[in-house]
Amino acid sequence: MAAQKINEAHEHIAKAEKCCMLQERQTVRASEGRLPKGGRVPHRKQDVSFFVPVSPPRVREPPLPMTFNFLNSSRRLFHAAKAIEQAGMMMKEQKKMPEAIQYIEKACMMYMENGTPDTAAMALDRAGKLIEPINLDKAVDLYQKAAGVFENEDRLRQAAELLGKASRLLVRLKRLDDAAVSLQKEKNMYKEIENYPMCFKKTTAQVLIHLHRADFVAADKCVRESYSLPGYSGSEDCVAMETLLQGYDEQDEDQVYRVCNSPLLKYMDNDYAKLSISLRVPGGGGKKKKAAAAPQGGASGAPAPADEDDDYEGGLC
Repeated sequence: MAAQKINEAHEHIAKAEKCCMLQERQTVRASEGRLPKGGRVPHRKQDVSFFVPVSPPRVREPPLPMTFNFLNSSRRLFHAAKAIEQAGMMMKEQKKMPEAIQYIEKACMMYMENGTPDTAAMALDRAGKLIEPINLDKAVDLYQKAAGVFENEDRLRQAAELLGKASRLLVRLKRLDDAAVSLQKEKNMYKEIENYPMCFKKTTAQVLIHLHRADFVAADKCVRESYSLPGYSGSEDCVAMETLLQGYDEQDEDQVYRVCNSPLLKYMDNDYAKLSISLRVPGGGGKKKKAAAAPQGGASGAPAPADEDDDYEGGLC
């Protein structure tokens, strides 16, 4: 079956090449005024036979430059972009990911030129998903580009969702400064479309990132600025962050531990949940304080004074 499909593909390529030659002749004759009335080149049959699961070494790469030149000369940018995007998917099947992403990005530029930015953004999103398992930095770049396209089209919900993907990958890459900037942009978009619950979640993520950056002032500022969001003050998210910041500021490891291991933070997106459970209080040695039993007596066996029991009840810090 695969051999039959490959033979069909080569037949289509031969027809396409012949059609391209006829197109060029038609263009020349038209420019010289020698094109007969009604003279048209037969429509090119698209080469789709290569899109079958066959062994990569047996597949001849499609004639991309010829396909591009033919379609572009006919001002059919959208179809040209589709053809190049499909070629990128072929490269992906052949495990040639850099080439695949290159083709898809070229197709996206053509979608933009054709006036179909939504298609461009979706193609960039797909490219990001393809490259994410092997190159996080490139995936971040693609998601940010897709978000920029949607933002320019005033489609802020889609833009914020794609920025969210980029933010999480930046955290995974430990590029926390960049993640903080990306999160703030996300938060601003959700605020503009009045999705306040998402703003609350982004504030929590911001606090975790800033504390991991050892920037308590920035973390506190994020919470204070969020008081202006309808419903934030007194919400579960707000109380948790106020408690976390208080414990962090007072170096209370127990309090920080309780908040960071609460369901509210543990069930965030995985990259932020990891930030939560790995957060440590400065100077705490990375250990949770444990309550110690009050001493029953000194070395001589005499009972300790009552006021000392009260002062150190719960153990020493």
